[in-house]
Amino acid sequence: MRDGQFRDRKEAGSLLAEELLEYGGRKDAILLALPRGGVAVGAEIARILHLPLDVFTVRKLGVPGQEELAMGAIATGGGRVVNRSVVASLGIDERTVERVAAREERELRRREALFRKGLLPLSIRGKIAILVDDGIATGSTMRAAVETARKLEPAAIVAAVPVAPLAAAQEMSEQVDEWIVLLTPESFLGVGQWYEEFPQLTDEEVCSLLHEADVREGEDRRRESPGEDTSAN
Repeated sequence: MRDGQFRDRKEAGSLLAEELLEYGGRKDAILLALPRGGVAVGAEIARILHLPLDVFTVRKLGVPGQEELAMGAIATGGGRVVNRSVVASLGIDERTVERVAAREERELRRREALFRKGLLPLSIRGKIAILVDDGIATGSTMRAAVETARKLEPAAIVAAVPVAPLAAAQEMSEQVDEWIVLLTPESFLGVGQWYEEFPQLTDEEVCSLLHEADVREGEDRRRESPGEDTSAN
């Protein structure tokens, strides 16, 4: 790390792993990475700490015409968070929120099917679920992930990110059992600002990272029966 920036997501993952050492090798802990960028961070943590890695698909609800600005987020399994302050300040009506949510739901399901390739999610019931991303801006996507993860009855939820604006970090600390963040700058333009290299990961790269983690940890997940719907699992 140099001049307040991470070299790349791999370095960010290795630095987060140092803060998560107490979970290394534990059978009751599992990493859940938010795609796409969070998978690269999570893959490095999984490699260092010898933990199983799974994808936890979340989609931001972007403001129409300002898609980088989140007015909320949805997660596989029905989790939804709406940033009411953003919606109110921009005069966004409920119909617009629902239209964006429906579009992102279709993309969420497409990615879920692509990333899993027929594999069932790893169970987190009774385990410590460690949610990982490459950073948060408003916190909407991570909050949606937390909301959904809680429905799956984990023993505890840990959220870990390399960087988050101070206000969002303070809010997130109240949402989870343990909150880990390496940088909390007051001046924050975007997550990519805090990386020297911040390329957009492709779907293929995400699939490859997940496959490598499965092979390394020897995960043997049964495949879905034809027609079985696991989207709410």
